[in-house]
Amino acid sequence: MIKTLYISFVLFIFCNFLVAQNRIEIDAVVAVETKTISISQTIVYKNESNDVLSEIYLNDWNNSYSTKSTPLAKRFEEEFSTKFHLAKSEQRGYTVVTSIKDKNNASLEYNNLKTHPDVIKVVLKDPLQPGEAYTIKLNYNLFVPDATFTDYGFTKNGDFELKYWYITPTIYDGKWHYYSNKNLDDLFIPKADISLRITHPLNYRVTSELDGLILESDVPNRTQTSILSGKDRIDTYLSLRKFPRFSFIQTDDFIVLSDINEKGLTGGEKALITDRITRFLTDNLGAYPHNMLVVSEIDYNKNPLYGLNQLPSFLSPFPEQFQYELKLLKTATKKYLDNTILLNPRKEHWLIEGLQIYFLMKYVDTYYPDMKLLGNLANIWGIKAFHAADLDFNFQYFLYSMEIARKNRDQPLNTSKDSLTKFNANIAGKYKAGVGLNYLDQFTDDINLTSSITEFLTKNQLKPIKISDFESFIKSKTSKDIDWFFKDFIGTRKKIDFKIKSVETTEDSIRLTIKNKRDNKMPVSIFKLSNDSVIGKLWVENIKGEKTILLPKDSTDKFVIDYDNNIPEFNQRDNYKSVNGSILNNKPLQFRLFKDIEDPDYNQIFFMPLVEFNNIYDGLTLGTKVYNKTILRKRLNYRISPQYATKSKSLTGSVSAFYTHNLENQNLFNVTYGLTAGYRSFAEDAFFTRIRPSVEFAFRDDDNFRSNKIDVISARYVSINRTAGENAVIEIDEPDYGVFNLRYTHANPGIINFSSFNTDFQVSNQFSKLSLNYEFRKLTQGNRNVNLRLFAGFFLKNNSDPASDYFSFALDRPQDYLFDLNYLGRSEDSGLFSQQIIIAEGGFKSQLDELDAEFANQWMTTVNFSTSIWRYIQAYTDLGLVKNKNIDPKFVYDSGIRLNLVEDYFEIYLPIYSNLGWEIAQPNYDQRIRFMFTVDPQVLLGLFRRKWY
Repeated sequence: MIKTLYISFVLFIFCNFLVAQNRIEIDAVVAVETKTISISQTIVYKNESNDVLSEIYLNDWNNSYSTKSTPLAKRFEEEFSTKFHLAKSEQRGYTVVTSIKDKNNASLEYNNLKTHPDVIKVVLKDPLQPGEAYTIKLNYNLFVPDATFTDYGFTKNGDFELKYWYITPTIYDGKWHYYSNKNLDDLFIPKADISLRITHPLNYRVTSELDGLILESDVPNRTQTSILSGKDRIDTYLSLRKFPRFSFIQTDDFIVLSDINEKGLTGGEKALITDRITRFLTDNLGAYPHNMLVVSEIDYNKNPLYGLNQLPSFLSPFPEQFQYELKLLKTATKKYLDNTILLNPRKEHWLIEGLQIYFLMKYVDTYYPDMKLLGNLANIWGIKAFHAADLDFNFQYFLYSMEIARKNRDQPLNTSKDSLTKFNANIAGKYKAGVGLNYLDQFTDDINLTSSITEFLTKNQLKPIKISDFESFIKSKTSKDIDWFFKDFIGTRKKIDFKIKSVETTEDSIRLTIKNKRDNKMPVSIFKLSNDSVIGKLWVENIKGEKTILLPKDSTDKFVIDYDNNIPEFNQRDNYKSVNGSILNNKPLQFRLFKDIEDPDYNQIFFMPLVEFNNIYDGLTLGTKVYNKTILRKRLNYRISPQYATKSKSLTGSVSAFYTHNLENQNLFNVTYGLTAGYRSFAEDAFFTRIRPSVEFAFRDDDNFRSNKIDVISARYVSINRTAGENAVIEIDEPDYGVFNLRYTHANPGIINFSSFNTDFQVSNQFSKLSLNYEFRKLTQGNRNVNLRLFAGFFLKNNSDPASDYFSFALDRPQDYLFDLNYLGRSEDSGLFSQQIIIAEGGFKSQLDELDAEFANQWMTTVNFSTSIWRYIQAYTDLGLVKNKNIDPKFVYDSGIRLNLVEDYFEIYLPIYSNLGWEIAQPNYDQRIRFMFTVDPQVLLGLFRRKWY
């Protein structure tokens, strides 16, 4: 029986290959113990172009794991991940090609490209003519990487999750479209007919979208050979597991294999959900051309639906069925489109990603029209009062896309995928594309855009296409001008921002003036409201600057821009205008407890209880903050924070206001004007008042948003007033003072290579001084941390009291007279809190006050160096020269052990030897230990932000 099936199978493959354009035959043998796959492969590559080809380029993405300097390795570095760099050599994969020959078994010249080590250039013996095919035979061994890097590879359970694992040809359409693996799941290959024969241990099972048949079992050797095939395929995913968890669901449309799980759902419930999803996909994306669609948990985890639905199941506000349905739908839609629409997934990714979100929105509108953004939380007393509780589930796509735009970090949707920041690539870009297609859908009200998209997808299934094909097709369907969508919305960072400037009434008409605050041609919808009910809607196009339209007078009492929230507008706070009314009844004040999503109907003011610990003198501070900051960033933000300090029993707090001016399409991207004032303890029964106006200019490389490099120029004036009460243990010898401070910082804060340079100039009535600081860190190829810091500071003028070091440079613990540093006990000279260290100025760890070298009132230079001993344990040494007036320079040094637990956030320093001798052998050694520790949540959040922005 097996022999008969095998003969039929071979005949089936042979008949298919007669008409195949490209063909790939693979014979693979898997060795679990060595994590290797030995492959003999034949590639029949057809020249579909009009050019004669003398070489062919092949993708060997398994080799992208081969070294710490590949494009994939650099990608991990850019996203502040050291997992690949620190991995052992045997954890990283690579490919060993033993031979590449033509159909006559003549060896072909080949080499891996220098800048693309996962691309192979093969020089052909004979030129490949247009319309002809060339046969290449390969023999190679795959050393499979650990799955910890990209989720694909050899798992900790001893399974193989394989994607982009075997060698494939690249696409040529006038030029070769090859590029390196950067963990973006975007291999661009031509469709091919696949024949795969894979020999593996007897206790493993193969899961693939290819059609499969077990050929034979070799019981003595405990192996089994599976043979799989497929026509017009581009998907390379194959799972080889000991205990496959994929469920097999036969729907009316096609088979779904999935290991996406949701506790609490029965098999029957999952089958009904799956059937509804496959019917929806078939109706909207066209009939699926293959028998099976594999939807894996890995696919979902690499491209999840961000938001509240990512909370653990016991915290999730959404029903289990809804959770599972959207997981399966989102993942299946992406996989469906990837397998049928042959676009360049790196250069023209936005369309497939946009369609994925667009149809996800349509699905929720169809089957869950009442689902809210907060899910079941929207019905809970207290939460119910928030504006977020009123918003529909689909509002999240606007919210996430606008979050990055408000921070001036958005990128054009047609940007190459490998040039996008992680947040733009994984979240904001996809959501903006989906929202944009919905915007286009609403505008093109002369056609059914969904039906037109379905027609386009069906017509072009499994055909090589470009974005221009989609643009031409949609334009041919509608009578409206939609150039703005492809040129402005897709191709630029231009924001949508309209304002109803004025409403003037006469006896029989209304003159409505709309202002376009941005330079674009995007249309806007205007709604007419009467007693808060919509009585009309119109689209206004081609608004250049301002545009006035004349409308017949009717019962309209208010005009609203984008009342149904279909336009991803940058600022919705000026979208309302009453026909006859004042500013107050246009947008009344609204007071809310806790931060909320911005409600454009109101001028919102928020209150939030505060419980903080800023220093040991005030202790726990209790109070509230009054502020206007919403979930989305605003240009103008203010905050008033009165607090009661439980230890100092005093009223403390701060007031601040900042205005941010975003600049687009230039290196100077951000100008921030600010004013802060605060009152707080700095010692026992001693307080300071600080008033600080400032302006800051931030620069980046506008051509490379992924670059971590940033330049900042800031200017500020710091006014300090100090008072001491009767119980104060310190004396205030210096009068109140003001300091003008000008700073320049250039930073490239990478996790493998870090560098930072800054200059600081200060001038006041008593002194003027200049300091330079340079820091360099490197994680070497041998996984050794090397840290070098150089500091030089000197006074241009110093008329301060010679007996006081209040304004002097400090060797180990800066005086911080500008009150910038987060000291928990800034005035302590003994005890635990005196041991807190913040690396600034001299950066020494030992306290050398016995040498009278603790401060410098003339100049100081220091060098701080540390390097790895083992893991987070490092050795450090500091060297310096300290010069005070009328005293010869003093040479100072120290050394010890650094426990670098979380760099810049939590570190411990153990001094060993210094000018004082062997410190470790001296009394009270525990008081010489220094620590770095931060309790500021905003600082800790920086660990998360740097990976995404």
